[in-house]
Amino acid sequence: MAMALDVRDLGRCPYGAALRIQEELVEARAADRAPDTLLLVEHDPVYTLGRSAKDENVIASNEELTVRGIELFRVGRGGDVTYHGPGQLVGYPILHLRQRGQSVLWHVETLEKILIAVLGDFGIQADTDGRNRGAWIGNDKIAAIGVRIRKQVTMHGFALNVRVNLSDYGGIVPCGLSDAGVTSMDRLLPDIEMDAVKERVILHCREFWDAGI
Repeated sequence: MAMALDVRDLGRCPYGAALRIQEELVEARAADRAPDTLLLVEHDPVYTLGRSAKDENVIASNEELTVRGIELFRVGRGGDVTYHGPGQLVGYPILHLRQRGQSVLWHVETLEKILIAVLGDFGIQADTDGRNRGAWIGNDKIAAIGVRIRKQVTMHGFALNVRVNLSDYGGIVPCGLSDAGVTSMDRLLPDIEMDAVKERVILHCREFWDAGI
């Protein structure tokens, strides 16, 4: 039997505001005051550093960040440094793993499967890469994953490049991988629309999460 899933589209939202919404939902979900939830959002430009991030992987100076209008956040998710910005679809699943009888590994691997399935719907063949979680096209990462578990509830999630300004990645070493690149769906599909991608993300999230119960 499928578990209830509430999908909320936050539109464009600053990173800090979306983080507060996540934290509130995690507390509510842990106390059974809210259902499993998927937040979808496009962020204002921001670099986020996960628990294993190294300071030297932020190349841009504070002055450059100010000029370019890019915020900097240290967060509790796994992984190194990444970029979020307009044209990138970020998904924050708030799932109760214990109630689903599932593990953290199941959650991360399922996110990879969802992203690869979404890209496949648009004729883009992507795969995983043993160096780093996410979805890859050859040596270029097109979607990143970084999660945290609190009170058996998931937070943070994935970031899929749809129509993102790739030059903003120039201020960091994405995911700490100096020998890898990044790409975006519009490089392969110039007419790709964000709303179409959102529809497929929601469809596959429901499909894979319900199948895993």
